[in-house]
Amino acid sequence: MPALADNSRGIIMMVLSNLAFIINDTWIKLVSEGLPTGQILVIRGSISFVLICLVVFATGTHRQWRAVCNRLVAWRTVGEIGATVLYLYALFNMPIANVSAIGQIVPLMTTAAAAVFLAEPVGWRRWTAIAVGFFGVLLIMRPSVSGFDLFSLAALGSMGFITLRDLVTREMAPGVPTLLVVAITAAAMTATGATMSLAETWPIPDARQWTTLSAASVLLLFGYGTSILAMRYGAMAVVAPFRYSGILFAVILGYMVWGDVPDVLTLVGTLIVVATGVYTFRREMRLARIAEPAAVNPPSG
Repeated sequence: MPALADNSRGIIMMVLSNLAFIINDTWIKLVSEGLPTGQILVIRGSISFVLICLVVFATGTHRQWRAVCNRLVAWRTVGEIGATVLYLYALFNMPIANVSAIGQIVPLMTTAAAAVFLAEPVGWRRWTAIAVGFFGVLLIMRPSVSGFDLFSLAALGSMGFITLRDLVTREMAPGVPTLLVVAITAAAMTATGATMSLAETWPIPDARQWTTLSAASVLLLFGYGTSILAMRYGAMAVVAPFRYSGILFAVILGYMVWGDVPDVLTLVGTLIVVATGVYTFRREMRLARIAEPAAVNPPSG
């Protein structure tokens, strides 16, 4: 019964995390109609940085600052910057459901990248799932005779940077404080927005835009927090597949706010990506369970 309760809490946290991220994306997309990207990054990043710093100093985590002075944290920050800039470029020019659907390729990309760069064993079944998943992404991106849509390529490129970020995060030492990593990320995104603003003209945000960006900053931190709690509460094999609830939220909000209705090919591609992602994750968990007894009881002789 305790395991069931923990899994239920984990599922709730994962669903809340996805809902927070999609609402954040919706609000940012709405604000982008009146504000340039660099200004949005500066305002949202500054608010997030102040909020996370309050938590860092309140918990005394700032005393561990030396733990984040390493190249892995630096590379993770590079991944976060590239992912955010490209994601926003795609988000501001594509239906939110399409961007979210392309984003579901990340677990497959992470599995493939881990096999190539970290020499993790990946069998033919998971390679097949990866290939099928990328076919699903092609259905969503729908290349024309002249080539791929630039915005779809930006969304896919963003997922590549997210894969880099996740792989580097996997290699980071367990003692690296999460709060400090989040604070560094917020500071880096603010600096990135300030750099982009050199080529922008900043209008004065009105009260609605200030309120929306402030709420989006809080939601962003809430999304990070609930995603961490989701993994800590429940079993990963049970909780992780609920990450795909974000697609449902994206479709609903896309229709409610902009009247976007995904076409048949987009829906088919999305189902393929989700199905292959869930299969790949279940397969990895099964192989991990098989390998665990062997690690505990190595063969003698």
